[in-house]
Amino acid sequence: MRGTGIHYDTGTFPNGDTSRPVFDPDVVERDMRIIARDLNCTAVRITGGDPDRIETAARHAVAAGLEVWFSPFPCEMTNEEMLPYFVDCAERAERLRRDGAGVVLVTGCELSLFARGYLPGDIFNDRIPVLAGPDREAALRPLPKKVNAFLGELVPAVRARFGGLVSYASNPLDGVDWSPFDIVGVDHFRSARNAATYRDELRKEFGHGKPVAVLEVGCSTFRGAGDYGGAGWYVAMEPDGVTPKPDLVRDEGEQVRYLDDLMPIFEGEGVDTVFWFSFAGFGTPHRRSGPDPDLASYGIVKMLDEQSGYPADERTRPDMPWEPKEAFHALARHYEALRQAS
Repeated sequence: MRGTGIHYDTGTFPNGDTSRPVFDPDVVERDMRIIARDLNCTAVRITGGDPDRIETAARHAVAAGLEVWFSPFPCEMTNEEMLPYFVDCAERAERLRRDGAGVVLVTGCELSLFARGYLPGDIFNDRIPVLAGPDREAALRPLPKKVNAFLGELVPAVRARFGGLVSYASNPLDGVDWSPFDIVGVDHFRSARNAATYRDELRKEFGHGKPVAVLEVGCSTFRGAGDYGGAGWYVAMEPDGVTPKPDLVRDEGEQVRYLDDLMPIFEGEGVDTVFWFSFAGFGTPHRRSGPDPDLASYGIVKMLDEQSGYPADERTRPDMPWEPKEAFHALARHYEALRQAS
């Protein structure tokens, strides 16, 4: 495996909400040094809706010695709005690359779900129920044609501004034609639904004759979350989207078991780079008592605030607004073993 990475959110905006209410560049700088030094990462996938934030985080990542996968993540935009947005991001990524950084440009994430004009519904929360509704098949059928038409326009536009490698973060609904890209990028979550075919599905991606990167993989922090994979956050929350369901049991070991199962698969199949999802759920702080939003988080650190209930003498990272979960240490061990093996 060439790259060992983590997904890092600078703030995405599905439904017009933000996944990161506070963005402090000083905290980001320290996060990047920890990602490189303590997590043994060689790469970081930096996502978000604000290009300024992505560029700020990217420069701190480069200073920490990390390869940057510059990953603009627009939500609720139309194709007409996204094209100039991605061109701007390509120019920013090219400035980094010309300064000597290792940069891969990722031209969006799961457009069929997060952009307007692909599935019925103006916002993300309106589109998700379509996937389980009676009109599912009719809604899904035109998605590959729509996605590939836009990507076919987008990739030449960004290549005119960016001279490095280009990828895209896909889900199975997108049906991507990978011929315009340098790297096949898949958000490849395992769940009970695809557990029996998970490795075979990943192996098929190598049939395009290009390097394959797993751009998102992980699970939430409640017992049984691994059975839901990328839908764990949806299962964990009440309909209001902010209150965790009361019957969930916190289980940090769930994330560890999930990554222990999957890391050997990625290594064995020859995946180019893995980005564990995610470093932190910045908008879902941990609570020791009462409802605990961190149960829905895929983060390998738990965000803390004045309601979290952690006295200073119990903190292992008193200079940071978070504490590591069990998965933080497990991922660091996996990545250190890969580094030594290479």
